[in-house]
Amino acid sequence: MPSVMKWLSRVGEFIAASLLAAVFSIFLLQIFSRYIMLKPFGWTLELCLILWVWIVFFGCAFVVRHKDHVTFDIVYLAAPKRIRRVLALMACLAIVAGFLWSLLPTWDYIDWMKIRKTATVRNPLSGSKIPMRTIFSIYGVFLVMVILRYGWRMVHILRHGPPDDEGIDGGEDPSDDREGRSGEGTVA
Repeated sequence: MPSVMKWLSRVGEFIAASLLAAVFSIFLLQIFSRYIMLKPFGWTLELCLILWVWIVFFGCAFVVRHKDHVTFDIVYLAAPKRIRRVLALMACLAIVAGFLWSLLPTWDYIDWMKIRKTATVRNPLSGSKIPMRTIFSIYGVFLVMVILRYGWRMVHILRHGPPDDEGIDGGEDPSDDREGRSGEGTVA
């Protein structure tokens, strides 16, 4: 199972890196078309914005680990283990509850966005403009992945207790099964 998780993690990192490389390439194409050809392409700006939305939410859903987030954990780390367990469970429960509460209204809005289409970017296979629902569907995926990740984190905390010094070395987060980055060492 850890090798499958490592492989999936690498695939997620590759996809995010490919999206970022595409944004950079399209940005260079825009510079070339504007200053060399003197005929700017209108679709490059919109495509960069679309890809940026996907980079942010895909990356947060599949690449960014819990220990990569900024935390204010002075009180948490000063508390005894029993209190840390309660605080960690409350934090996970709040995140899961908030994201669950927003899931259906968010998906309803994303689904409504099917009537709106991109201004300049077209589907290369059909030539039709891309529905905004397709573009913003990654946010729905992000919501579901955060709910699953923090739900799993709650189960892990209930079984094994809170991660020790999670703000300093990453602790034992079950979603951090990456090779060489499973909480070894300290974060500067």
